[in-house]
Amino acid sequence: MGAKLNLQPSANWLALQKKITPHSPHPRKKRKLDHEAAPDQHPKRGESSSSSLCAQKTPKSAPGLFTGVKNGESIDALRKMILGESEEQYTELQKQSGKYIALDCEMVGVGAEGKESSLARVSIVNYHGVVLLDEIVKQRERVVDYRTEWSGIRPGDLINAKPFTEVQKQVAVLLKDKILVGHAVFNDLKALLLSHPFPLTRDTQQLAYKYTLSKGRHPALRNLTAQEFGIQIQGGEHSSVTDARATMAIYRLHRREWEKGKTHQLPSDPSRTPRKRKRSVGEVDNDPPGGGEKGISTGLATIVKRLNPPKTKNTSSTASKKRAEWWSELGSSKGSQRA
Repeated sequence: MGAKLNLQPSANWLALQKKITPHSPHPRKKRKLDHEAAPDQHPKRGESSSSSLCAQKTPKSAPGLFTGVKNGESIDALRKMILGESEEQYTELQKQSGKYIALDCEMVGVGAEGKESSLARVSIVNYHGVVLLDEIVKQRERVVDYRTEWSGIRPGDLINAKPFTEVQKQVAVLLKDKILVGHAVFNDLKALLLSHPFPLTRDTQQLAYKYTLSKGRHPALRNLTAQEFGIQIQGGEHSSVTDARATMAIYRLHRREWEKGKTHQLPSDPSRTPRKRKRSVGEVDNDPPGGGEKGISTGLATIVKRLNPPKTKNTSSTASKKRAEWWSELGSSKGSQRA
């Protein structure tokens, strides 16, 4: 066997070894990246990002901005109403229907490619946010798109749902003689196949634009809620109850300004129909000429107008003579007929 080679490190290797830092005896901990989060910090697919009806608070960057009293309403109390944090504090009086109600609906897709909207959920709350009605509507057609990411409706929700006609009747009873508040509420009424008197309807989308609460003609409800109360809604699956409460909160915050000069009288209310006043002795008769009812003529007014035309300043003597001759001719013709 050959002799062992005596290999020694070169000078370059020794210099490089001095620059390399020795390894630490303890292993380094892996640093968690910013975009990595714990599994329990993200909601599961199909779940809301908040525990209270799809509503969550925005970061408290300006804590004093959404507090205090505005137009006689406590902003903090309205925020709690939107988030559903006032349910346990309602009194028996506040749980009643009252004069004002707010309506919101959710839709699913039917028809070709699910593009046609069909009513799937109806929610109605009163002035204080108390839920008066919250029903799932049974579909008469096959649902092509449940739109769960927006509507929150799943196939299992429709198993014990009520028929459309039954829900429609319940809504009609609650709407009767009430002031209806809604955001683009005419779309909800269209889905329900119902109508409501225009003087008793308050559309927050139209009112927000009319009173310059928003620059856009069709402001979104989530934008108005974030602007007025600092609450982010509709971040994931929508809740028609939360949306109805948010609509009522916006209306209450600006009710004094929006209700100036408005009357809530129903046109069809018989108790408010003005009765015909009896004419006193010597009072001038203002009935229509001809002696008939208003809008109905006996024909006498036309004859009187023809025989007695109004006098004008430029009436000539010739015209008066012609009228006199006309009377004489009329008399002579009558006499000849009698003969």
